[in-house]
Amino acid sequence: MSDLISQDAVIASLKANSKKQVIQELSERAAGLVGLPARDIFDHLLQRERLGSTGIGQGVAIPHAKLPTLDRLFGMFARLDKPIDFDAIDDEQVDLVFLLLAPEAAGADHLKALARIARLMREPGTAQKLRASHDAASIYAVLNRASEPNAA
Repeated sequence: MSDLISQDAVIASLKANSKKQVIQELSERAAGLVGLPARDIFDHLLQRERLGSTGIGQGVAIPHAKLPTLDRLFGMFARLDKPIDFDAIDDEQVDLVFLLLAPEAAGADHLKALARIARLMREPGTAQKLRASHDAASIYAVLNRASEPNAA
């Protein structure tokens, strides 16, 4: 996961009251890390969300978008202060959000990264460890440890 997300792209406690507010907060924080306007990121994420919720179930959402001016895959993780309604497929509220931004030409790399994130978030115990972590450093460690091939 370290090729997708850096420790400064981990938010241990994000305050938000709605799906739109989560996407807006993540867009603003991502903008500073990737050097793109927050509004562009927000608009692309919202456009994708209108196609169908990115809430994949079990309290997890993976909002994602392709941006024409982005030059690399970029990931960001946020644990929400309190769960919110994200229109998830299982109707459960979401408290773990993994943002994925990709260059428009990423094609299969974008899909592979989405699959990797979904697998990671579905690994037994990973979500529980992320919810139990107290700061960005420990969340980052869980994300990277869980994604190692021999992690147990």
